[in-house]
Amino acid sequence: MIEAVGLTKRYGAKTAVHNLSFQVRPGAVTGFLGPNGSGKSTTMRMILGLDEPTAGQVTVGGYPFRRLPNAPRQVGALLDAKAVHGGRSARHHLLCLAQLSGIPARRVDEVLGVVGLQEVAKKRSKSFSLGMGQRLGIAAALLGDPQVLLFDEPVNGLDPEGILWVRNLMKQLAAEGRTVFVSSHLMSEMALTADHLIVIGRGQLLADMSVTDFISANSADFARVRTPDTEPQQREKLLAALAEAGGQVQPEQDGALRVSGIPLPRISDLAHGADIRLWELSPHRASLEEAYMRMTQGAVDYRSTQDLRAGLQQGLAPGQPVQPGPPQGWGHPAPQGPGMAPGQPNPYASGPPHPYAPGQQPYPAQQPGPAAAAPGQPLPQQPTPHQPPPQQAAGGSPRTTQLRALPDQPTAPSPYEAAAPSAPAPSPAAQPPAAPADLNKRDNEDAR
Repeated sequence: MIEAVGLTKRYGAKTAVHNLSFQVRPGAVTGFLGPNGSGKSTTMRMILGLDEPTAGQVTVGGYPFRRLPNAPRQVGALLDAKAVHGGRSARHHLLCLAQLSGIPARRVDEVLGVVGLQEVAKKRSKSFSLGMGQRLGIAAALLGDPQVLLFDEPVNGLDPEGILWVRNLMKQLAAEGRTVFVSSHLMSEMALTADHLIVIGRGQLLADMSVTDFISANSADFARVRTPDTEPQQREKLLAALAEAGGQVQPEQDGALRVSGIPLPRISDLAHGADIRLWELSPHRASLEEAYMRMTQGAVDYRSTQDLRAGLQQGLAPGQPVQPGPPQGWGHPAPQGPGMAPGQPNPYASGPPHPYAPGQQPYPAQQPGPAAAAPGQPLPQQPTPHQPPPQQAAGGSPRTTQLRALPDQPTAPSPYEAAAPSAPAPSPAAQPPAAPADLNKRDNEDAR
């Protein structure tokens, strides 16, 4: 049995675990749930003596882990499947662990067969996939045939067949009277595997109860009711009857009605009394995931400001069912963000809306221009992307538009002007002929 009493762990000014007390009893699979950063891994490390508690204590079988005689034979754990020497084979890795713990070598082949790695026992672990690494970590936890087992995300990276195998393994270990403590984020898997739940949030205990009690305490039962799709008047009559009886009705996307606050037999009597034909009347219970989301919605440290689909930011009261979000994916438009009306441009876009109409090219194709003007002659006026082409005046001569520069600002040169000068450059003034050079002096300079 694992028992924690007033367990507290601080890292400087941050409190990872605060006054945590619980018991993990043998003969059952106990799920350890909580949001990211809630202190689950820190708690497991303190159980295994890897971190020293700031206050409180945790014991395994009545002793702190570091005082257990031959601890690997009493406690097995999987915390990090990647903590394996990549150059060693699976068999060599397990042999090293067995020699350190005084475990017979024959046990290595036994656990390799249990986890299904006997065919790849001689392969180096660095070539293992994520799922194979998880199986090797589980084999290391089972190596000493311990009575207490801790698993942190044991199904991470496993395929459906591997997940089913882990589920059956956990149940078998608990049926043998062992203590099984499992941490996971897969609520659907925990609902099928765990018998008891310990839920923490921000380092504090939120729940310590069976799975059935946890779902009942954090959700409300409801009934699904459906009338014939071809008779909408039947649906309207049912809505009126349920509202008069004080029921809470919420339409679902498939056309059915989710009714809460009225027992199932009462719904049947109301429909019969109002002569309403029903196609469906079935009881439903909330899932573990829905109950968990309601329990921990106030203890989530990392939450998107845009994601409203899970109902986390809608202020759901305890027992109120989570409303499904709008359909998304192929064939459905993307949901509008908060504060954006339909047709309004996204304020988080990388730039302003494109100024050009659909099909319009921002840069027109370059047209061949006239021949270069003769030296000293101005270039003919050419239309630019920002200047309309010249129009023919009434007298037959083209009318050009003169562009004026802004006051006190120099006019930028046009990109269409040629590099040739607009007027011939003046020739330099004639200079008097130079005196004949001294040939002897020039020869002496060349010699130097």
